[in-house]
Formats: sequence, structure tokens, C-alpha cells
Amino acid sequence: MFSFLQALPEATEAVVNPDSIKTAVVDLAQNVVNDPGGMLHQLGQNAIQFGLKVLAALVIYLVGSWLIRRVKKLLKKIFEKRKTDKALAGFVQSLTTVVLTILLIVITVGTLGVNTSSLAAVLAAGGVAIGMAMSGALQNFAGGIMLLAFKPFKVGDFIEAQGYMGTVTDLTIVSTHLTTPDNKAVIIPNGSLSSGNINNFSKHPIRRIDWTVAIAPGTDLEACKAKLVEILRSDARVLSHETEGASDPFVAVSEFSESKVVLTVRGWGNAADYWGLFFDMNDRFYKELPEAGFGFAYPRVNVTIKQ
Repeated sequence: MFSFLQALPEATEAVVNPDSIKTAVVDLAQNVVNDPGGMLHQLGQNAIQFGLKVLAALVIYLVGSWLIRRVKKLLKKIFEKRKTDKALAGFVQSLTTVVLTILLIVITVGTLGVNTSSLAAVLAAGGVAIGMAMSGALQNFAGGIMLLAFKPFKVGDFIEAQGYMGTVTDLTIVSTHLTTPDNKAVIIPNGSLSSGNINNFSKHPIRRIDWTVAIAPGTDLEACKAKLVEILRSDARVLSHETEGASDPFVAVSEFSESKVVLTVRGWGNAADYWGLFFDMNDRFYKELPEAGFGFAYPRVNVTIKQ
């Protein structure tokens, strides 16, 4: 005697072989006619077994959902305690929730007696197809994770990268937004940004500022150097060795020729004062050096007249 469970698989094979439907229906009808009591008994047992599977699957799903919520809350507490970047924390929480939910669904479906190997194969194939179609986006996505994890810069820093220079206004999971000094908005994909060179001008609180001053040959070198140092020291924004990471103002000859002597002038200041100090010192050098009797270099042309 064919059981009800034996008839169902034959019916499902109808997708491949339509003749199996007729065979399954005939066998099922013969079972009902020949042994209706046994058929009803078998149906009752199958219903009880299926009901137990549904109950077990429901319990597994409810318990799994509760555990996923607990894991999400635990991750949130850990990230808040360690002061992890909000974008990175949100991404990790979302990714963990999605992965655990998919795993829970596969386990729940498997508890019902459904073969999950085909489902896993479909999910794997879909993942590969999506990955190939979105390779560029995934590269930017991975680059965003690297930037959020290692933090080579943060929002508000002034950086130079990928041929652009500006202040970081936003850092998302796939791109970084800059505002250039002339107020242009630049969006750089995180994939290329994370694999290239990044010059962060705001990483350290103080910076060295360099000036180049070309004076005329024959100028009293030591007196000119002393005057430049005096000008630098007179500005409160110029730091000295008393500030950690800074040094005293420095002047030295970096180049000379028959027409000029080039002095390299160096001073330290806060990163926020960089450009203001740079331009202000240029103005003062131009005004105060001639007043102190130090002339600037100018091009000379030697003309020889043959008679």
C-alpha cells in the first residue's frame, strides 16, 4: 500500500514529467478505495508530524529573533563604550543583523523538512552575480570600511588626495566629500581614496611654516637673519621650543649666486593659524626689511660694449 507521503513526491515530479500526475492520482485513489481507514490514519500521523515541525520552526524563529535583537543591542553598547564612528557602528550592526536573519531563515525552513541545499546554492549564486555586477561599488564599500576603521582623517580635516585639496565635510560608506578653498564640492570614491596617498594637514595641532626671502648680494647676512628672527618672534602666533613639537624660528642660506642670496625662513604655529601667519609675515618682510636697510635681490644684466 502506497502511503500519502509516497504519493506527494510523485506529484512534485510532475514539473519534469507530466505523466507522473496521472500515476500519483490513480495510486492515491486506489489507496482511498482499498483502505480508507489506513489512509485516514496515515493522514492523521502526517498532520501531527507536520504540526510538530511547524511548532518547532516557530519556536526556533521566535528565539532566534530575540537573540538577534540582543546581539544588536550588545554591539551598540560596545560601540558606544569605545566611541566608535557612528557610520562604521551602524554598518556593522546592519550587516550582522542581515547575516544572522538569513541564517535564521535557512534554519527555520530546514526544520520544516525542506531541503535547504538548493536554497543555499541559489543564495550563493545570487551573491556571486551581485558581486560581479557591483564590483566597483563593492570596492568603494570596502574602501569606506578601511577609512572608517583606520581613520586617516575625520570630518573637518583639511586634506590633499587624488589631486584635490579641501576640507572634509562628509564621510559616507562609499564616498568622501570635500569643500575646496574656492568653495567647490568634490566627491571622491572611497575605493581610490583608500588605496592612494592622503596628505592630512590637520592631523597634528601645530605645523611648520616656510618662507623664502631673496636678498641682494653684499647684504650684512647676520644682521638680516637677526631681523627676520625678530619679526617672527614679535608675532604671538609664532611658537618656540617651549611648545611641544615646535622649535625656535630659524633662518639659513639655502641658495646664492652672483645676483641673489636666498634665505629659508622657518617658524612654527598652530595649524589653524597657518595661512594667516604665512601671508602676514610676507607682508611684514616686504615692508620692514627695506626699512631696516636690507635690499631685495633683483635681476642683473651685464652688457658688454665692444668698440
